[in-house]
Amino acid sequence: MSATARPAAHVAQDPPGVARRRVERWRAGQRSAFDDAVAEEVPVALVFNDAPFAVMMATPADLDDFVLGFALSEGVVARVEEVEVEAVDELMEGVEVRARIPPARAEALARRRRNLSGRSGCGICGTEMLEAALRHPPAVAADPRVEAGALRGALQALRDAQVLAAATGATHAAGWADLDGTLRLVREDVGRHNALDKLIGAMAVAGVDPAAGFCVVTSRASYEMAMKAASAGVGLLAAISAPTALAISLAERCRLTLVGFARDDGHAVYTHPQRLRHDRADAHQD
Repeated sequence: MSATARPAAHVAQDPPGVARRRVERWRAGQRSAFDDAVAEEVPVALVFNDAPFAVMMATPADLDDFVLGFALSEGVVARVEEVEVEAVDELMEGVEVRARIPPARAEALARRRRNLSGRSGCGICGTEMLEAALRHPPAVAADPRVEAGALRGALQALRDAQVLAAATGATHAAGWADLDGTLRLVREDVGRHNALDKLIGAMAVAGVDPAAGFCVVTSRASYEMAMKAASAGVGLLAAISAPTALAISLAERCRLTLVGFARDDGHAVYTHPQRLRHDRADAHQD
């Protein structure tokens, strides 16, 4: 068996959220040693008005979007104007993101404070009260109409836009597409919930109208993914994997169109199917 060494240097600079680690790889009886691109995963502390609120394991990229999207999707604030990101500080232990919110919001937050230190993107780990874990957003006002072809186009564009996943093979992505399937925003993270929070934050900064498009995600559609999408006013959420029963129940109540197993060759619509339109070719394939 022969041993080869791949050059450690790489031409293009790695994007934020990627680290290099030495690896010895065996394939077909051949050994190769090289510096591999791996996804970073660090503790990210979210601090509101100088009071620690949550610690999430996340990819240290787009953290301004993350804290904003988290605050919106978790009901910490109701509008983007209520959050001011003061600092993103790299510490020895991880990253601290400090934000300022209105005093009344901070007081309400103190009453439901929880410690979310846990697995990647686990948004309800450590919740002290079941009522805080199972929130029920108001019914979605957005009522988009999406062609099946537009959904396929957005999924293809999302695959092509996953810079971190292409480099590391270890991250999820969440994307926002116009009604015609044109992908406008993409955010990535080791945690699927984090990726969606980052996207929601980016959408808020960009002034996106939730009625003017739909979300696609590279994960299963868990209760929390559906809850965050509905909280952001999104009318249609499409996931490449399966939904959970609780996610379906929430989506039905909140008037969120929930699509699972979204692939090039088809999909499954679990709630409010009237928003996803199929042409004759699609109907023939069904």
